[in-house]
Amino acid sequence: MQFFIKLLISIALIIFCTQIGRKFPSLSGLVATMPLTSLIVLVWLYTDNPGNYTLMSTFAKGALWGIVPSILFFISIYICFTKHLPLAAVLSASFGVWLVGASIHQWLLG
Repeated sequence: MQFFIKLLISIALIIFCTQIGRKFPSLSGLVATMPLTSLIVLVWLYTDNPGNYTLMSTFAKGALWGIVPSILFFISIYICFTKHLPLAAVLSASFGVWLVGASIHQWLLG
């Protein structure tokens, strides 16, 4: 039951962002990139592993350094859309850039 509650809250956050995006795309982008996801993950980690601060601090470290691949992802999206590339090309290119950045991220932290 706890899994489904977590799932519903996570889905509600995504739907909330897409609904905001219909009228205020830049606000939706801000809300989507807020640390809401990390907040939810930290709460779920804490409820599943109370008192395991090592787990939570390791997550925070990974999230902090994970900002770099995420920035590369959004820069790629922005550049591709300004060049009027099709959505499939934009998503492929930006995910590819993110994947390279994330691989380097994991290698450096590993």
